[in-house]
Amino acid sequence: MSLIQELDYGTKPVSSETMVTLTIDGHAVTVPEGTSIMRASMDAGIKVPKLCATDSLNSFGSCRMCLVEIEGRPGTPASCTTPVASGMKVRTHTDNLRKLRRGVMELYISDHPLDCLTCSANGNCELQDTAGEVGLREVRYGYEGENHLSARVDGSNPYFNFDPSKCIVCSRCVRACEEVQGTFALTIEGRGFASKVAAGMNEPFLTSECVSCGACVQACPTATLMEKSVVEMGQPEHSVVTTCAYCGVGCNFKAEMRGDQVVRMVPWKDGKANHGHSCVKGRFAWGYANHPDRILKPMIREKTSDPWREVSWDEAIGRVASEFKRLQASYGKDSIGVITSSRCTDEEAYLVQKLARTAFGNNNTDTCARVCHSPTGYGLGSTFGTSAGTQDFDSVEDADVILVMGANPTDAHPVFASRMKQRLREGAKLIVIDPRKIDLVRTPHVEAEYHLPIRPGTNVAILNALAHVIVTEGLVDTAFVQERCEAEVFAQWAAFVSQPENSPEAVETVTGVPAASIRGAARLYATGGNAAIYYGLGVTEHSQGSTSVMAIANLAMATGNIGRRGVGVNPLRGQNNVQGSCDMGSFPHELPGYRHVSGQAVRDIYEKEWGVTIDPEPGLRIPNMLDAAVDGTFRGIYVQGEDIAQSDPDTKHVTAGLAAMECVVVHDLFLNETANYAHVFLPGATFLEKDGTFINAERRINRVRKVIEPRAGLGDWEVTQLIANAMGYKMDYAHPSEIMDEIARTTPTFAGVNYAKLEHGSVQWPCNDKAPEGTPIMHIGGFVRGKGHFMITEYVATDEKVGPRFPLLLTTGRILSQYNVGAQTRRTENVVWHAEDVLEIHPHDAEERGVHDGDWVRLASRAGATSLRAHITERVAPGVVYTTFHHPDTQANVVTTEYSDWATNCPEYKVTAVQVSPSNGPSEWQDSYREMAAKSRRIEAVPAK
Repeated sequence: MSLIQELDYGTKPVSSETMVTLTIDGHAVTVPEGTSIMRASMDAGIKVPKLCATDSLNSFGSCRMCLVEIEGRPGTPASCTTPVASGMKVRTHTDNLRKLRRGVMELYISDHPLDCLTCSANGNCELQDTAGEVGLREVRYGYEGENHLSARVDGSNPYFNFDPSKCIVCSRCVRACEEVQGTFALTIEGRGFASKVAAGMNEPFLTSECVSCGACVQACPTATLMEKSVVEMGQPEHSVVTTCAYCGVGCNFKAEMRGDQVVRMVPWKDGKANHGHSCVKGRFAWGYANHPDRILKPMIREKTSDPWREVSWDEAIGRVASEFKRLQASYGKDSIGVITSSRCTDEEAYLVQKLARTAFGNNNTDTCARVCHSPTGYGLGSTFGTSAGTQDFDSVEDADVILVMGANPTDAHPVFASRMKQRLREGAKLIVIDPRKIDLVRTPHVEAEYHLPIRPGTNVAILNALAHVIVTEGLVDTAFVQERCEAEVFAQWAAFVSQPENSPEAVETVTGVPAASIRGAARLYATGGNAAIYYGLGVTEHSQGSTSVMAIANLAMATGNIGRRGVGVNPLRGQNNVQGSCDMGSFPHELPGYRHVSGQAVRDIYEKEWGVTIDPEPGLRIPNMLDAAVDGTFRGIYVQGEDIAQSDPDTKHVTAGLAAMECVVVHDLFLNETANYAHVFLPGATFLEKDGTFINAERRINRVRKVIEPRAGLGDWEVTQLIANAMGYKMDYAHPSEIMDEIARTTPTFAGVNYAKLEHGSVQWPCNDKAPEGTPIMHIGGFVRGKGHFMITEYVATDEKVGPRFPLLLTTGRILSQYNVGAQTRRTENVVWHAEDVLEIHPHDAEERGVHDGDWVRLASRAGATSLRAHITERVAPGVVYTTFHHPDTQANVVTTEYSDWATNCPEYKVTAVQVSPSNGPSEWQDSYREMAAKSRRIEAVPAK
């Protein structure tokens, strides 16, 4: 094995249908018009020395290393900034050029430490390589004069060092921060010899605006910016391409290794979702795989008050099977079930739902997508005919108007947010519909045309008001609707949204958004060119989540913004494999491919494949399982990779349900909050230890490749297979590729998918005979269901109401440095940026309650109460408070209610009536919970041999 090398062409590719032929060093080269001489040379296999140039950034022309000679032109222009021309004759390696390059390199080296043998970049340093390329053998200027060699290292960032003594001021880091990330956190301070790279206002990296995406580190040609892991472990010697296991963007990375140790994760330039970019989580927060909290041995106990006892895999699997068999014999076949995770692979999720339907003989299978994007599946399935987003991420490059609703891409989907910001800086217009003033509302060189700060719970009202404007002002794309949609249903919908109660003026008092702003946003969306909608959990996690998704789909159809690049309806999936876990049939009413379990034809496929009879009745959803547990009819559960005790709403009800069960099996990396109520713990594998696939928010099927062997001895799919076999149902897969082959045999949208195809790159489903290379954009020329179906989306106010006791509305979300329930990111250095959950509160509301910034406050609702520190900010409107749910010490979901989406039971996390009052610290409930958790996590000492 060796390091995977990626060619750097020095400048970006150019899209032009006009081709130009020139001669470089006697070789004829034909390239698109506008291509740089440097890139054309690389196409011809001729490498021109460079330092400031890299093909992820725009040409800069500052280092003077890539000089060339052009016949008939004076001077020696920079090849990175000079475009080709027809008939041009270029020379790249003459005596004059060699002399010039050596002279420039001498100047660089005269102010650079001569510590190559002990430098962390030794063997992987562009300055070192280029000095060799130009034949530098001596430096005539000496090192006694003024220099920067005594500049101090900034090690404040937990993941990388900044050593200004090694900086050549090529500006690649500054340009990467601007062009790729869009944060503008770095700058060149001073002029001439005093020029230097500075973070923010010449402050430490840690306290600056740097978001630790790693773009600057990757761009740096020297050891100026270097990962601390490389400094500690040395340069990697081999690499494996895999897929990040954090958010739904689905970034590809090279896991660069020394032996069986990961040295660093480097974003893969050929990754179709990330194109060589990354965020702080994927780039740096992978150390949890080796955290001492990780459990590597199976454990069992009789009662949850007992300490855990380490056992063999055979004993643990035997306990699971015997207990589940006992429960079914005592309480019936429907008394047990499974929950899959969106953090696991497609193959693992497929096996878990198969376990329920074969070995258990029921449809009691659900997934964490229940609590995030189940309304997406229902809403888009009802209107378009398929339960997924319509575009690939690259489509945003052609958007003229971008509407972001109920999503915070810079925190939750940062790599895609960087692409979005690039397009906005190029001139696309932005509409933000969100109760908070998210970063996109105003960030460097980006400002929303409209920010509609709606009152939580009023999404449907404002979407109907936007539709009202579009219909009543004649902004409907009539030709699209007549050709592509059901005419009679459209007429009914148009009449509905035209009613006076749906006008911006009527809903202003409901939403809190001025009517003029609603009208302006509607006109911009309908008439501004290609308009794309991106939405998140702020749309789905409501009692009208499914209705909101339908209303969004209605807007796209009414304006013709569907079925081509630059438009569409795009759910930003929260976790790495939310899309895949849904695709794999993890819901109790659907088999893989979103086919209802009541359909005889689809059951015939799986009954033949699996050799069992499948129950035609849907099984229990997660809330139903918990209700039935409290009622005494649901007695056992297998939970793979999910922490429902922290992530699901109304914590007290969730824990009551878990406590009522007789056999809770948790299959995970750490003793999480759900494991407090478990009787069997099965150690899981990290993404670094897996073979399989993830499916991201754009339906992209990405390979996950095993980087290291599972530290607990088994892959997650192997554990599920062992449980099935112990229960009496034979599974005998030898590799996850065989599971994908079965998925392809039985699921039409995956018919053309196999690991051999995925070795050549990712594909987007549907991938079958009609679309052998996948489907980047859906609904071209027609909808999957045939004609687009408009849905009547009546606004129904949530049952959760504010009042004198609970006058504020709580909404929840995520932050950049943390992920979901924090099980992984809390066990990395990311805690430096977010050590605890805090409550955002408006200055007016804080003053009314005598609350100061940093004070402990009590957050109480009708469901429960917790305590956390307050952060006073104008990011939230008066009457609205906001917190995250990354830390179990806060137990934010002890406050959230049981209200849920009418169609899917997706919880209403985003609307909870609360009161905030001063507090002296953690609540009694938090203290007692902490004591209970500590007791529950005791592990018996293993006797010394």
